Amino acid sequence: MNAESLHSHKGRYAYERLERVIHEKARLGILTSLLTQPEGLLFSELRDLVGLTDGNLSRHLKVLQEESLVSIQKAFVNNRPQTTCLLTEDGRERFLNYLQALEQVIKDAETATKKTTKSESAWLAT
Repeated sequence: MNAESLHSHKGRYAYERLERVIHEKARLGILTSLLTQPEGLLFSELRDLVGLTDGNLSRHLKVLQEESLVSIQKAFVNNRPQTTCLLTEDGRERFLNYLQALEQVIKDAETATKKTTKSESAWLAT
């Protein structure tokens, strides 16, 4: 690829919609879990689904809450504290946008792989 061709593709693979706050492995698992449960999940259920300790889950939920991606509801049920974690509407929208960006990454990688394979085949044929 020559310099002019590279210049016309500047930023093509920047993937601006891949939000760093979502991209972290544990937070990706939390958001995926909450996306599948619109009524929310109890803290303990979420903890078990994502395989985190109480402290780690609390820390990641705080980050997500500060970004308005999740909401935390605390209540008492039968005189016992109960914490429910929910994906906010903004969180749902941002996460779905993030997933669309990931789909674009996959498409771009497949396209690049096909181009590379074709050029390698042409080179080997010569």
